[in-house]
Amino acid sequence: MARNSPTKTPDARLDAPKGLRTRVLPARRTSRDRFGRGTEAIARGMGTPWFLVILTLFVLLWIGFNTYGPSNLRFDSAAIGFTALTLILSLQASYAAPLILLAQNRQDDRDRVQIEQDRQRAERNLADTEYLAREVVALRLAMQDMASKDFIRSELKALLEELTAADDEPPARRESVGGASGAAGGATASSAPRATRAPRAEAKLTGSA
Repeated sequence: MARNSPTKTPDARLDAPKGLRTRVLPARRTSRDRFGRGTEAIARGMGTPWFLVILTLFVLLWIGFNTYGPSNLRFDSAAIGFTALTLILSLQASYAAPLILLAQNRQDDRDRVQIEQDRQRAERNLADTEYLAREVVALRLAMQDMASKDFIRSELKALLEELTAADDEPPARRESVGGASGAAGGATASSAPRATRAPRAEAKLTGSA
């Protein structure tokens, strides 16, 4: 039976920074990572031109309504410097800075993981390149030790010339060469018994004396 592969949580990904690990609330890692992704989305949205446009329209509408709107419907007074608007903008600025820092920390963790992966990949590529370089050098040395095509052709040509010269010799010269070699062999064979008889004759003379 095939084993069920464990479900990978968002913290198990290598390109995602891990959340804070505590022993008090170990079951909230997923929600913590979801919160981190939410802060990144908010910080990313605050860095777009649309956020500036929406914030500008919001401030203009707030000031215009509380300045030119019906008196009984106004909720912020221009006489006191739009205190409610100032409070809202202060709260927005106070929350924007931590959100941006959280997103920056997660991005730094992600960059650190990516740099580590790039370093490992570069080490593997360097090892593969060195291995291929050694194989190429060994192949070149083996090719240098092998006989070249020109050398084989010259040797075959010289052997063919020797065989052709041997076939072109006249038959009389071949017989004379063969007879001379046969006579030399017979003389060698006849001289061998004489050399063996001489010690025997010397032994007989010594015994008679």
